[in-house]
Amino acid sequence: MNDPIRWGILGASNFAQRDMAPAIHAARGNVLSALATRSPDKAAPFADLVPGLRIHDSYDALLADPQIDAVYVPLPHTMHIEWGLKALDAGKHVLVEKPVAMHADDIAPLIAARDRTGLIAAEAYMIVHHPQWHLVRELLADGAVGRLRHVEAVFTYDNSGDPANIRNRAATGGGILPDIGVYTFGSTRWATGAEPDAITHADLDWEDGCDVLARVSARFPDFTAHWVNSMRLLPEQFVLFHGEAGLIRLTAPYNAARFGEARVEWRGRDGVTHTRSWPGVDQYVLQVEAFAAAVRGEAAFPWTLEDARGTQKVIDMAYAAAGDRPVS
Repeated sequence: MNDPIRWGILGASNFAQRDMAPAIHAARGNVLSALATRSPDKAAPFADLVPGLRIHDSYDALLADPQIDAVYVPLPHTMHIEWGLKALDAGKHVLVEKPVAMHADDIAPLIAARDRTGLIAAEAYMIVHHPQWHLVRELLADGAVGRLRHVEAVFTYDNSGDPANIRNRAATGGGILPDIGVYTFGSTRWATGAEPDAITHADLDWEDGCDVLARVSARFPDFTAHWVNSMRLLPEQFVLFHGEAGLIRLTAPYNAARFGEARVEWRGRDGVTHTRSWPGVDQYVLQVEAFAAAVRGEAAFPWTLEDARGTQKVIDMAYAAAGDRPVS
């Protein structure tokens, strides 16, 4: 049996505590070994999850830990490239939380470092590990909707009551498109295998240098897309792929199990609705296991830094079309 992949986490973020630390702990062939934080209070929930967890008081100390194979980076958006590069230079494989960078061109040094070191470096884009998205990709490729003409994707939540949240702060790379525009934009790209020719409309609402509501339309070679993202609206999420001969709908496309049961519904001209659901599937666990498989050379990781750069290019296009973008 292969030795487990030993993980360290840079920073005790709420997301890491709630989702990724438990996923690493639960994933087969992986073990959460260390955390870097100066705060004993923030470290406590991680130590409760993994008795004996090593706590480092600096990020550099964790990167110097010889008993760490891979590093997960859930730091504020503007710090991802810096610490991703440092992790690779320290000889660690690295899984960087989305978005990898604030501009597409900024990802190039991380790609170069990945290639130079031969280590695995990737974005934590968990949805491509969920079987619902693999089914959608297959259905589209098999012509289940006929000629695809339009994609409608919505992902919203409300954090207006949390002004200190990094998503509400321009200095830490805040804004709704960096946070969850990556999902509506990126899932359309990944499922269809297509890239947009142009952003035809981009209407963004701003607060304190952060985009908080985005309505973006794009034209692809064979279809159009309309994406709505917000951190000021009632929570909702769905994706609809609408074709000339059928349609596919995902009811919990991004926060499967947390927002609702992962379910894909599709129907064609015969009017028969088909449904598949995946109760109990944890896409974060699947992501960690896929990363470990890539580290061991058993399988390619399904979402590359080049994929992440492609989505960031579309986000950059949306900001340019809107005529503004948050401070970075």
